[in-house]
Amino acid sequence: MRYRIDRRSGVTAYMQIVLQTKQAMRLGVLVPGSRLPTAREVVATTAINPNTVHKAYRELEHEGLVESRRGAGTFVVRSLSRPETLSSSSLSGGLREWLREAHAAGLDRDDVTALFTALIEEYGASPHAPEKEASPSARDVPTTGETSDMQHTSTEDAE
Repeated sequence: MRYRIDRRSGVTAYMQIVLQTKQAMRLGVLVPGSRLPTAREVVATTAINPNTVHKAYRELEHEGLVESRRGAGTFVVRSLSRPETLSSSSLSGGLREWLREAHAAGLDRDDVTALFTALIEEYGASPHAPEKEASPSARDVPTTGETSDMQHTSTEDAE
């Protein structure tokens, strides 16, 4: 797993680590037992302060998603993955096709993100939306644009 920090996003580096970790967990890239990169490894690839990494990992631990084992590292203890979110699911295939169509129509990443975010907000306001999806916040939407990069590189980066 490799973190990518977008300093221009307006989202703090620690929150980007939290969101990217959760995204990898939802996609099945990180599963229970997976070891997160050490703070030293994250610092080497992102040039952020080690305390930032520790803060992110503490947040994940507070949420019951990971646990720190002294001398061994930080490990995923709970899955966020559902079969519908895996890259091999029909939902992922449909979304890939939609993205191809959007690209063919001339939409760039910012256009797609704006449209997707607007639709998520609309869905969240729908009386037919599931209770737990009712009000996604902007921080739940990937802010670094790394969704496809994570899917493509995470298997190489996973340990």
